Amino acid sequence: MPRYRLTIAYQGTDFCGWQKQEPPAPAQDEPLTTAMAAAAPSPTRPGRLILRTVQGVVEQAVRQVVREPVELTGASRTDSGVHALGQVAAFTCSGEGASFGIGWPESRSIESLRRAINGKLPADVIITQISLTHDSFNPISDCQSKAYSYTLLVSRDRPLWDRHFVHQVWEPLQLDLMQQAAEQLVGEHDFASFAAAGHGRLSTVRTILSCKVHQHAENRMQIVVSGTGFLYNTVRIIAGTLIEVGKNRIHPSDIPKIIEAKDRTRAGPTLPPTGLRLEWIKYPQP
Repeated sequence: MPRYRLTIAYQGTDFCGWQKQEPPAPAQDEPLTTAMAAAAPSPTRPGRLILRTVQGVVEQAVRQVVREPVELTGASRTDSGVHALGQVAAFTCSGEGASFGIGWPESRSIESLRRAINGKLPADVIITQISLTHDSFNPISDCQSKAYSYTLLVSRDRPLWDRHFVHQVWEPLQLDLMQQAAEQLVGEHDFASFAAAGHGRLSTVRTILSCKVHQHAENRMQIVVSGTGFLYNTVRIIAGTLIEVGKNRIHPSDIPKIIEAKDRTRAGPTLPPTGLRLEWIKYPQP
């Protein structure tokens, strides 16, 4: 049975994150996001429906193409509103010898498989690459490292065309100070100060391989962080902390002290998901 590895890009604005999930019971008068509204009960759709997630949408498209119930496993569990350029997922289906029209044998064109799945997907998600992989490939446990970017618009004018992809900062930021602070985060540290409460991990020790801040375009800065793994909201908290450095509210030399404190209140705010994008995920060479 062939196993296929997918590289997936998506705009996360109208998704309730990557992972399939049952919708929570909404509080009275709670405003609904677009994705939540699509899953909300109505006279023609009684009961609680599945929230719109990237995993759910892609898995359904794959099932329609291979005409059998497959399970799609994804590498990184991005939150609502978070985007991705290089999410990785995998599924196994029937191969040679299966009933006609069932599965996708290795002898068939992989590019045709990619185009067939994309033909079933909505406009805000696309498969950019498909390849055959080994039977035991696990997108989660086989991951060696991954990278996220966070994009800032430094301007008093609100964004328009890319408003779903940037976080606006009204005050000027000192790029050199942010770069100095970013360097202090590289290495193996206990990132308890940079993790959301209830992160659910036994250990908060993680390794940051690289943390860079650069001028991405006019009035736009980009923070790019790579590591072997991340705690819940770590990149968004790192970005919030670097903004505080850029505003001269935190000095670059304070970063080691914030790490050592293992106290969430010492770091900067958790930025919204809008500016966050999963850039790439790396695996061992076959």
